[in-house]
Amino acid sequence: MPSETRVLFNAQCPVCNAEICHYRTYSEKQNLTIRFDDLNSDALSQWGIDAEDAARRLHVAHEGQLFSGVPAFIVLWNEMPRYQWLAKLVGLPIVRTIAAFVYDRALAPALYKRHKRRMAQASSA
Repeated sequence: MPSETRVLFNAQCPVCNAEICHYRTYSEKQNLTIRFDDLNSDALSQWGIDAEDAARRLHVAHEGQLFSGVPAFIVLWNEMPRYQWLAKLVGLPIVRTIAAFVYDRALAPALYKRHKRRMAQASSA
């Protein structure tokens, strides 16, 4: 993967897409070198992640490392000046532990479940 920061997200998820579109717009206005890849596109093949794993959580590639979940958000926020305070806050040990628990146990599974439901409805239509 290139040395730039890359974000892999699910554009078919309304919540994920809205959040990432916000970050993309901000990044473009600030001329930041962040690339946003929709997992539903050809870009997924460059990530070495299957579509199911990619749909389960946010992934960010940065400086040759792959991050997912809360660590991915922290990396992404650190790349955007407006959100560096949030990266620092969520990066604090106790906050990070709580944020990871909530994301891993509640938010990401709920979004993934909704994604699976949307896909099932789309295939039966």
